[in-house]
Amino acid sequence: MEGIIALLGGIGSITNLGKDSVQYRVSSVKDLEVIIDHFDKYPLITQKLADYLLFKQAFELVKRKEHLTPEGLHKIVAIKATINNGLTETLKSAFSGVIPVPRPVVVDQEIKDPYWLAGFVSGEGCFFINIFKSLAYK
Repeated sequence: MEGIIALLGGIGSITNLGKDSVQYRVSSVKDLEVIIDHFDKYPLITQKLADYLLFKQAFELVKRKEHLTPEGLHKIVAIKATINNGLTETLKSAFSGVIPVPRPVVVDQEIKDPYWLAGFVSGEGCFFINIFKSLAYK
C-alpha cells in the first residue's frame, strides 16, 4: 500500500482494518483532484468505472460549492443513491423521494497503459460520499 501513496505523490493515509483489510483514504479536495486525475489518465476497466464516474460527478458539485445549496445536496444524494450500496436507511428517511441518477453503462473496457493499477479498486474497493452535519448550513 505504501507504493500507492508514493505513486500518487505522497498523498493519503493507510489504516489497517484487520488481518486481511487495509484502507487507503484521501479527504481534501486538493488530494481528491490527484486521485481524479489518476483515474482519468488510467481508467478503471471494470463495472467499478461506473461508480467512479458518479463519484466524479459528486466531486465536481463539491468543487463548485453546489453542495452548500439544498439543490446541490439533493443532487449529491441522488448520485449517492446509485453508488455502491446506495443510501443508508438514515439518508433514505432524511431525503425521501430522491430519485437515483442513472448508472453509467460500462462496455468494451481494455487496459490502455502498462502502469494501470490492477486491482486498486477491485474486490471490496469503493468510492463513497460522506454527508456531515454542519453548524453553518442546514
